[in-house]
Amino acid sequence: MSAKSKKFVLLMTVMVTILSMITACGAPATEAPAAEAFTIGISNPFISSEYRTQMIAELIEVNKEYMDQGITTELVIESADTDVAGQIQQLQNLMAKNVDAILVNPGDVSGLNATLEEAVGKGIIVISVDQELNVPGVYNVGIDQKEWAKTSAKWLAEKLGGEGDIVQIEGFPGHPANVARMEGVAEVLADYPGMTVLATDTGKWDEATGQQVMSNFLSAYPNLTGYWTQDGMAIGALQAVMAANPAKWPQGVGEGRCQYLKLWQEALTLNPDFDSIAVANHPGVSPTGLRIAVNMLQGKKVDTTKLGGSNGLSFVLPVAAVITSENLADGLAMCEGKPDAYLLDDILTDDEVQQYFVK
Repeated sequence: MSAKSKKFVLLMTVMVTILSMITACGAPATEAPAAEAFTIGISNPFISSEYRTQMIAELIEVNKEYMDQGITTELVIESADTDVAGQIQQLQNLMAKNVDAILVNPGDVSGLNATLEEAVGKGIIVISVDQELNVPGVYNVGIDQKEWAKTSAKWLAEKLGGEGDIVQIEGFPGHPANVARMEGVAEVLADYPGMTVLATDTGKWDEATGQQVMSNFLSAYPNLTGYWTQDGMAIGALQAVMAANPAKWPQGVGEGRCQYLKLWQEALTLNPDFDSIAVANHPGVSPTGLRIAVNMLQGKKVDTTKLGGSNGLSFVLPVAAVITSENLADGLAMCEGKPDAYLLDDILTDDEVQQYFVK
């Protein structure tokens, strides 16, 4: 090889080396493809309730946290006043939109079972929120509705000394939570033979309807000594008692809502002997359910030893608050800066829900 050729080869070698160094140090690295975001849907068949309004708002807010991290897409919401057939259509709509997980606040104890099993069969994570269902493969996230009701029912029975004539205002018959609650009340009253249930009617989980039902009860049973009710109907029931202002007020139970706590405080100015209890059924169980769904979608394994319920598929959460006359001031303090419709609440953080997963 000539001297000229040797110089050419050496020059080419140096150029290749320099180019290799530039590529290694300065060229942009190839990025790994980003994980596809999960899509979560919610099926809600009852919107005429402040509970559900707060629930949906909190679901949107918590989902936005995950959206901002690129973990989820916008929440797919199916929410309208409807019957079982309508909620089945909601669930079918969510499946048609290829959601990865479905949160469902069920309107019936068993009417959705086949559709929910279909969703599970498609590989969709299905979580019943607020109300427990006994469907294979369907998880539940919420408080123990029966124990929730038993807490206030036992308080009422003891307040009346185990003796008295009471009435009951229930929610929608057939709804899982209402069924569980009424079973809980019946179990408590079975231990107090001196307690007599004079009548039961539905207030449809509506404040105005609850007020009308209670007014009717006060007219029909002037010697009524107590009443058991639930949710927003408790506000209407107390309003009816305050409007009638009988010589002897019946003792009644309430709900963990700011409006009720303020009304309770007002009632004491009319009748210092009136007493009540407010056990929070908090909407935060649903956004907590959303957090659990996201972690499941990310492949985390549920710690089954932490589950309970009728079929061992329930994430049973503690109630957010129990307000009695002893801590009414604390309950009112929780309401500072909150609208009257606000329900005392608790949403677990993403770190807090890790307790339900295998570490």
